[in-house]
Amino acid sequence: MISLPRIVRVAVPSPLYRHFDYLVPQSGPMPCAGARVRVPFGKRTLVGIVLKTADQSDVPLARLKQILEVLDPEPLLDATLLRLLLWAAAYYHHPVGEVIQSALPLGLRRGKPATVGQVDSWIANDRGRMLLASTSGRDTAEKRLLRFLADAPEAVDQSALALISKRWRAIVRSLVANGLVDVVSRKCLAQPPVEVVPPPSASTAQHQAITAIAAGGAAFHCYLLHGVTGSGKTEVYLQAIDRVIKEGAQALVLVPEIGLTPQFVDRFRRRFPVAVAVIHSALSESERQCAWLSAREGSAPIVLGTRSAVFVPLKALGLIVVDEEHDNSFKQQEGFRYSARDVAIVRAKREHVPIVLGSATPSLESLRNALDGRYQLLPLPERAGSAGLPSVRLLDLRQLARNNGLTPPLVDALRNRLERKEQSLLFINRRGFAPVLMCHDCGWIAACGRCDSRLTLHKSAERLRCHHCGSEAAIPATCPACHAQRLHGLGEGTERIESALTRLFPDARIERIDRDSTRRKGVLEEKLARVRSGDADIMVGTQMLAKGHDFPNLTLVGVVNADQGLYGCDFRSSEQLFQRLMQVAGRAGRADKSGEVIIQTFHPEHPLFSALRAHDYQGFANYALQERREAQFPPYTHLVLLRAESPERSSALRFLLQARDLAAALRPEESQVSILDPAPSPMERRAGRFRAQLLIQGRQRDALQHFLDQWLPQIAEMPQARKTRWSLDVDPMDLY
Repeated sequence: MISLPRIVRVAVPSPLYRHFDYLVPQSGPMPCAGARVRVPFGKRTLVGIVLKTADQSDVPLARLKQILEVLDPEPLLDATLLRLLLWAAAYYHHPVGEVIQSALPLGLRRGKPATVGQVDSWIANDRGRMLLASTSGRDTAEKRLLRFLADAPEAVDQSALALISKRWRAIVRSLVANGLVDVVSRKCLAQPPVEVVPPPSASTAQHQAITAIAAGGAAFHCYLLHGVTGSGKTEVYLQAIDRVIKEGAQALVLVPEIGLTPQFVDRFRRRFPVAVAVIHSALSESERQCAWLSAREGSAPIVLGTRSAVFVPLKALGLIVVDEEHDNSFKQQEGFRYSARDVAIVRAKREHVPIVLGSATPSLESLRNALDGRYQLLPLPERAGSAGLPSVRLLDLRQLARNNGLTPPLVDALRNRLERKEQSLLFINRRGFAPVLMCHDCGWIAACGRCDSRLTLHKSAERLRCHHCGSEAAIPATCPACHAQRLHGLGEGTERIESALTRLFPDARIERIDRDSTRRKGVLEEKLARVRSGDADIMVGTQMLAKGHDFPNLTLVGVVNADQGLYGCDFRSSEQLFQRLMQVAGRAGRADKSGEVIIQTFHPEHPLFSALRAHDYQGFANYALQERREAQFPPYTHLVLLRAESPERSSALRFLLQARDLAAALRPEESQVSILDPAPSPMERRAGRFRAQLLIQGRQRDALQHFLDQWLPQIAEMPQARKTRWSLDVDPMDLY
């Protein structure tokens, strides 16, 4: 009897827009769709995901290679999630193998066993403490780590040890072998003992929102929870999640930034006596795999994560929540350029579960969907409890003197809060000391040698840094052009504001919170904890502080320079600026103390600031939607951006011109697709490469996708495509 060949179609992590067929040995197990297999690929061995089995292949059997190993006896990715990933690969026109790999933790991508194991932690024993007490001399890495373990109140995990020494693994291994440190094993997703707090009384608007979500049941509905800052959107999430958990299902909660996860985790743990799986990029490999597999097995009723968590498998998904749904962080800006918010909506629809999108400043796309009836709008027009919206005061910088960016009225307001033992926040969306280093004598400016941008002065690190490509240089002692010594930083960043505040208020406890000050793991959580406990008087920060945080004693928010982004080159600039300012303003006066927002601007008469003073997001949105309709920009059309870059200035544009000619030959005007002329990017040179872009507009999403299906294969076959780095961005959030 002749046995039929056993063929599987496998997605491997490669930049090719296709799957690959492999033979399964007759003696081995037949892998199922969604399982991992180890396969030969060229000269390498890769881990791929089986998409389906097949009876035949377009490739002659003699040329098909055999899989080397079946890694999973059952699907690692269930059929529904696998179909979602295939949809995402098709919609965003990205190689399917790379899309699927992006959904897996690093260990699983490398072929490690898909098991939820024990996690080791370490603590010094009595012998180790005695040794510390009896020894003196040089402070070595071994001694520092042992002292850290001796001082810790409980066993310490690897993420904390990594902050003490890069060689922590070898040091701990030696300390354990010498009997100075004990190993403590625990479940990887152990729920810490926390006293469960009962829910507060819901306001009328909260109760109406909670009732509406419950009335929709388990079927797919998309709810837009539009609540002013401090209106209690999280409480609505919590009560919706409570119902889902009681029904034995799981809730997936997406937040835009890592900085928002600690407070969400704390609120969930204080509300629900269940395990919470946390997934974001700052986790260790073992922590991420533990959370991912716990979600898949159903042992984590709540899964909380940033963008990539939208692809986490869940055994019994019952609800999806997307907090701060307007935030650009939900859009991946390189590689697989997907929108986690949009994918979450598609996932909810495919898995027949409700989804709640929450924001004080909804995106215009979501707002239009609500106005057109595709989403159900749930308004929360007032703050929860006795809190009222903060007053907003505009300071005209044309008429006020400034000292390191701070005007006298703002300084007086800060002093007033210090006297009242209340907290203040100064917002400036620019890190570093100053955005420009200039020579006072000849006008020389420190520019990046690889980008069309200036180097930012970081005074504490004594470096000049490019915030676009990462290039660094030492601060020159004299001007490279005229050799004068009068070099000055122009403009303000978070460092400069912090330095000015330290001089003005030497006794004040100041916390600077930006990407530079929170690079090390755990530092952000420590700083936020100090703020919440009252151990900080003034915060200085970037947009990391602009949303989601709840500081009850914060009564003053000062915006140092509100004009950044007012006249940006992107059509979304004004929307993003308004959202950012309204979000940061919402940090003030969230408890029983009234709040005040002081905005420094050169354009106090601008309509955007008038709407901000009145807390009138709907008025601003109506105006912005009218502009978008007239200009035929989203949400009234759909965009695709073809980007190209090359070391030579002309190559990228030449590639895009050829791509445009191919598009014109397809006669896209018949399918309601418009092709704009190629143009240099707003920042043409970045990281030593010249960039250009080609914008495509489509009135109908289906017609645009049909056009891309025809156009992209032709672009890939162009000879110039192999010499130019190019990418496609569907529904781009950044035209810069």
